[in-house]
Amino acid sequence: TSICRFLCGHKFSTPVGCGTLLILDQNESGLRLFRSFDWNDGLFDVTWSENNEHILVTCSGDGSLQLWDTAKAAGPLQVYKEHTQEVYSVDWSQTRGEQLVVSGSWDQTVKLWDPTVGKSLCTFRGHESVIYSTIWSPHIPGCFASASGDQTLRIWDVKSTGVRIVVPAHQAEILSCDWCKYNENLLVTGAVDCSLRGWDLRNIRQPVFELLGHTYAIRRVKFSPFHASVLASCSYDFTVRFWNFSKPDPLLETVEHHTEFTCGLDLSLQSPTQVADCAWDETIKIYDPVCLTMPA
Repeated sequence: TSICRFLCGHKFSTPVGCGTLLILDQNESGLRLFRSFDWNDGLFDVTWSENNEHILVTCSGDGSLQLWDTAKAAGPLQVYKEHTQEVYSVDWSQTRGEQLVVSGSWDQTVKLWDPTVGKSLCTFRGHESVIYSTIWSPHIPGCFASASGDQTLRIWDVKSTGVRIVVPAHQAEILSCDWCKYNENLLVTGAVDCSLRGWDLRNIRQPVFELLGHTYAIRRVKFSPFHASVLASCSYDFTVRFWNFSKPDPLLETVEHHTEFTCGLDLSLQSPTQVADCAWDETIKIYDPVCLTMPA
């Protein structure tokens, strides 16, 4: 019986640019490959369904999204092709009562999807450069954030196709953003300027915190599901760093176990201490950092 299941999208360095979706089971003896799916272009992001443990969505370099069923050996079940450039981010809504997917593309648009419908529900325009990150609020139904190469963090509402809030968050491309799981007004951004900044949507004139330490662009940032002020970030400096922004010395731990750019990161929803990350060195690491196993 698997304790936990992980997945990852991977782009191999081959002339045809094919991608592979790996479904991995974790049990007492380690990781086991449960299922593997191929796609004809690189897969850049992946998200689980919130109401079906077998269903997930990926997005790829050919501008499409793919719907997969891990219970079936073949796939995908459906392909959604509307974006005109690479789709770099995809996320499944987390609030009850809605089953929506949001995608962000290098074509500077965000699209909203109902996976049971074969076409997008609407398109959000306003960013002036490529979109790297789109993520739903875990608190507010129909609300999501996006981060872009135009140096802004934007907050949107599906009830209107216009942007609600524009935050000029960095003077550099923003590659990642995430919502705090304990505060509906708090988000974090990670950027090419090597900094992480926290933003209170009630007052966006100044960040509520800034975390410095990475030496190259920050590729992904994730808030902890278990600790209100703890977050993790991974960077092209090959490291994963853990932070507590409420402490005078916020850097809790630096993990250096990759030999290439660290590009993927997530914190377990089941275990308060477990983390998964991946890198361009083609390895996936699942581990319990010391700082999360110690009492706060």
